[in-house]
Amino acid sequence: MSQNYQVLLFYCYSKIKDPIKFRRDHLRFCIENNIVGRIIISDEGINGTISGKEIDCKSYIDEIKRQKTFNDIDFKIDSVDRNVFKKINVRIKDEIVNSGIKNKKIIQKRGNYIEPSEFKSILEQQSEDVCILDVRSRYEYEIGKFKNAITLDIDNFREFPDAIDEIETKISKEKKIITYCTGGVKCEKASAFLKENGYKNVYQLHGGIIKYGIEENGKDFNGKCYVFDNRIVKEVNNINPNIISKCYVTGKKSDRMVNCANAECNKHIPLSDDGAKIYNGCCSEKCLKSDKVRKFDGTGFYQKKLNGYNPYQVLKY
Repeated sequence: MSQNYQVLLFYCYSKIKDPIKFRRDHLRFCIENNIVGRIIISDEGINGTISGKEIDCKSYIDEIKRQKTFNDIDFKIDSVDRNVFKKINVRIKDEIVNSGIKNKKIIQKRGNYIEPSEFKSILEQQSEDVCILDVRSRYEYEIGKFKNAITLDIDNFREFPDAIDEIETKISKEKKIITYCTGGVKCEKASAFLKENGYKNVYQLHGGIIKYGIEENGKDFNGKCYVFDNRIVKEVNNINPNIISKCYVTGKKSDRMVNCANAECNKHIPLSDDGAKIYNGCCSEKCLKSDKVRKFDGTGFYQKKLNGYNPYQVLKY
């Protein structure tokens, strides 16, 4: 039997009547089927990235798809040689992605999908009538983005609504806009928000960067894609790849993302091997002198503490 592993990226906006019960039952299923990762449950749907052995991931997909409420779910599947998470974490939140948009019904106005194959053609044509809008945070697009994409001065997606003035200075309301993000979940509300604010010709890349990488080999995606698992970044362009990010310390090209070794800083930055040696994984001399410096192991990934959260508590009920 195959011992290969997979990463599943997925979301679905669909009404969940009892999030508390659903979360408890879903967590139990994940534990019993060796699934690890992060899943967010809300009354508006589900959003997650998980990993496990192929056979266990298939069981997870089958379990989700047998539930009528998730008929429209689309799994982005990536093959890996190990688990990319250490534990399972299923939480209930108000939104499946923190958008800063209070009106949940706005999702009904979301932009139509542009499939990866059509998006590839649009990138190749480079029409002045089409604007490609990256709705992700700065630390994400600085490590990788589509060529000629418009980016926003935001540190978190919840700041997206406040960026409408910036968007209006960069994009005419007469233009066709195609939004994109990592897996598509942010674009559902971002595209709807744009339409609510007077942009009528708004679309979204179906499945985001990850689906585009799987189906179209990531052509014209510059750099690497930031992902929310222990890999931190992922190669998506197998056709014309390059590096666009620079080491925070040395200024030389580097696409390795780390957190500053100083726990009090924890700044998320690109850091080369040479840069890491200068301050032992810290972003500056000041951080190096902190008494909160963690040991740098070359990855720059520091596992968060559970802070009392015990996912296996559910098995006692």
